[in-house]
Amino acid sequence: MHDYPFREPHELDLEPEYARLRVAEPLSRVRLPYGGEAWLATGHEDVRTVLNDPRFSRAALLGREVPRTSPRPLRDSTLHTMDPPEHNRLRRLVSSAFTPRRLRVLAEQTQHVADALVSRMLDEGPPADVVSGLGTPLPVAMTCRLLGVPRADHDRFTAWVDVALATTAFPAEEIQAAFDALKAYLADLVATRRETPADDLLSALVSARDNEGRLSEDELVVLGVTLLYAGLDTTSNHIGNFTYNLLTHPEQLAALRADRGLLDRAVEELLRFTPIVTSAGFTRVALADVELGGVLVAAGECVMVQMDAANRDPRVFDRPDDLDITRDKPPHLAFGHGPHYCVAAQLAKIELRIALGTLLDRLPGFTLATTDLRWRSGRMVRGLEALPITW
Repeated sequence: MHDYPFREPHELDLEPEYARLRVAEPLSRVRLPYGGEAWLATGHEDVRTVLNDPRFSRAALLGREVPRTSPRPLRDSTLHTMDPPEHNRLRRLVSSAFTPRRLRVLAEQTQHVADALVSRMLDEGPPADVVSGLGTPLPVAMTCRLLGVPRADHDRFTAWVDVALATTAFPAEEIQAAFDALKAYLADLVATRRETPADDLLSALVSARDNEGRLSEDELVVLGVTLLYAGLDTTSNHIGNFTYNLLTHPEQLAALRADRGLLDRAVEELLRFTPIVTSAGFTRVALADVELGGVLVAAGECVMVQMDAANRDPRVFDRPDDLDITRDKPPHLAFGHGPHYCVAAQLAKIELRIALGTLLDRLPGFTLATTDLRWRSGRMVRGLEALPITW
């Protein structure tokens, strides 16, 4: 039995214990800070199985005390806590916002926002902070446009998201209060969209609720909360994380500067290589006895997956601990796998590609302004407090 998480993450280093467990205990027993014990999967094949096999349920998490790293128990039925076919019903509603035509429009808007943000960084002169100057405001702007969230409110909801997705950075009651505040904010916004519809995803969801009865009122509000924090936290931190990883792998940065055609591959490889979560997530409950990793998981037992560890599995990736932006389509699990594969993955890739490409185009030769960097702690998602660069 292992206490989990094993230790506080160090910068963007992957916990070394995962590599040992993949060989010695492909499915290991762990004790979580909340909810008791679970099985931990770290290998690529086992993680894919848990994410895709309908015998591992997300919906079964609701209404019970399940193993987890966050003090906030899951009580709401939404995309993350539904199984097919109910999950498919909500997913289809959201997927309508990510058609190829809509993604082309969003890409144009993302480029416009990125250019404006980098222009401001240039105007203010070096050093400039990639996190506050580009990493945070770019996903905020795009999420606001997509959902129809007022930009004027971004300080409020980004502060709530930061607290709601914490593990140990804030007391449990503050974490729950932040999530409750997000729900109340979205409920007010839903009411506003009923009175004044707009060309945005939230208005479309309100119409699906009121005119077609395709989701409940609570599902509508919680879905809005889910889309809001999912569109902000991971992408905003990864813009800084990816920039840092390129700056600390100068040969890879040089290759990308020399051949901008590698940008798409670079984004995919950075998604594979860069750990984003601070511990395993995506707890599932086994609905039947299942053999996994040579172990019998009994019905009712919980399984957690570590996708960052799976993305370094040497049985799938050659030289898994090396960043290599020339890899061709690495089969990473950064956006999950199976029914819960991230519905906004393509938009996230657009934002990451445009953020990196704009930095490379507009700030040629940028370098770290300091090596004295501070990392966020006590959160579910890894990231820098600031990433000062100069040119």
